Amino acid sequence: MQTVTAVAHRGDPYRFRENTLGSLRSALDRGADAVEIDVRLTRDGVPVLLHDETLKRLWGHERPLRSLSAAEVRGLTAGEVPTLTEALAATEGARVMLDLPGTRDARTARLIVDAVREVGAADRVYYCADAAAMLAVRGADPSAEIALTHTSRAPVRPAVLAAIRPRWLNYRFSLVDRDLADRVRRDGRLLSVWTPDTRRSMRRMLDLGVDSITTNRVDVLCALRKNG
Repeated sequence: MQTVTAVAHRGDPYRFRENTLGSLRSALDRGADAVEIDVRLTRDGVPVLLHDETLKRLWGHERPLRSLSAAEVRGLTAGEVPTLTEALAATEGARVMLDLPGTRDARTARLIVDAVREVGAADRVYYCADAAAMLAVRGADPSAEIALTHTSRAPVRPAVLAAIRPRWLNYRFSLVDRDLADRVRRDGRLLSVWTPDTRRSMRRMLDLGVDSITTNRVDVLCALRKNG
């Protein structure tokens, strides 16, 4: 139970706006072992932190991110949407999980992987998303650490596992039971779950012996982990 990795989902979103530098720093200050961030590309190919396809939910602008340059994003958000480079600098020394919701092609994966390499962060970054995105990442970086997100209790197809070579399997926590946890362990992979936010759901994951928990309440998880 004590070895579970506490991953802060988009930083500390109950205290700061998600995927901002303040949110990431707050999560690390509250004990997170790693932070999970969402990365997409602007029109001019700059990786920035944003979960949604548009700026509407967080910033009140309807325009799709892919239609905006990095400079335009900065102007529309008062500089509060960080680039991946800025986020990696702000989390220096910590593990970072990059969720890639908009990645479907080799060019996107390459630009994100290259940004990680350019700042010397490859040894502390790992990637998560569905099979299509992770296949693109594997093509861009044969040595990348990957957490393959799977949305079914059914086993991942062997051909997919062979092509992606994930270290982790990443599941919504509500899918995980004893049989699934045991199967992942038997197959020699680590088990990551997202996003239990109540103490009850966190305790259930801890009791199942998962290897990593991604949560919006990382301080609560760290307290549970400390107290056993």
